[in-house]
Amino acid sequence: MTRKLGGGSLVIATHNSGKLKEISALLDPYGMKCISAGSLGLPEPPETGTTFAENALIKARSAAEASGLAALADDSGLGVDALGGRPGVYTADWAERQWFEGDPGRDWYMAMGKVEGMLQQLGSDTDRSAAFHCVLAIAWPDGEHAIYEGQCPGSLTWPPRGEMGFGYDPVFIPNGREQTFAEIDQAEKHSISHRADAFAKLVADQFGS
Repeated sequence: MTRKLGGGSLVIATHNSGKLKEISALLDPYGMKCISAGSLGLPEPPETGTTFAENALIKARSAAEASGLAALADDSGLGVDALGGRPGVYTADWAERQWFEGDPGRDWYMAMGKVEGMLQQLGSDTDRSAAFHCVLAIAWPDGEHAIYEGQCPGSLTWPPRGEMGFGYDPVFIPNGREQTFAEIDQAEKHSISHRADAFAKLVADQFGS
């Protein structure tokens, strides 16, 4: 039987105010008061895991141990079947510019192009199936934890289409749709996304009857 949160304060292991707002809105109906790790001055631990679950748990455990409260963390990314699941946990890293490339921020068009180039090298009949993955990890200060995995299967297209969304959204078409994640109404996207799938499992387990 999974340990239950039971209301109260929950540290969200993020320094991103947007992510805190999104998660808080999802958990507010269940009596959870969400506090960001950033607002508590907690450090961001190195994400040294080789899977989404490992990285999510690293972040959740670090926040729980440092704060003395239960903590929630997520890790997510894109897995492409023909590329053996890559970029996977390195989804964001593939968008990082090197110092000699100018702006050190993320270049998602470069990352999408890297994936497309690798697929084209495999041939025109290469399977373009892919899926976005999200893992949510809850950790308690005593070391107990729970993990919830969600995914949104689909396929990749080229060239990129759409102005909404972010990351690899312009090249990802979810199964059953003809539009990319960057063309779909964002409320609809969030209802079918990998994060929505993972949160549905968390809510059912933690707050279900």
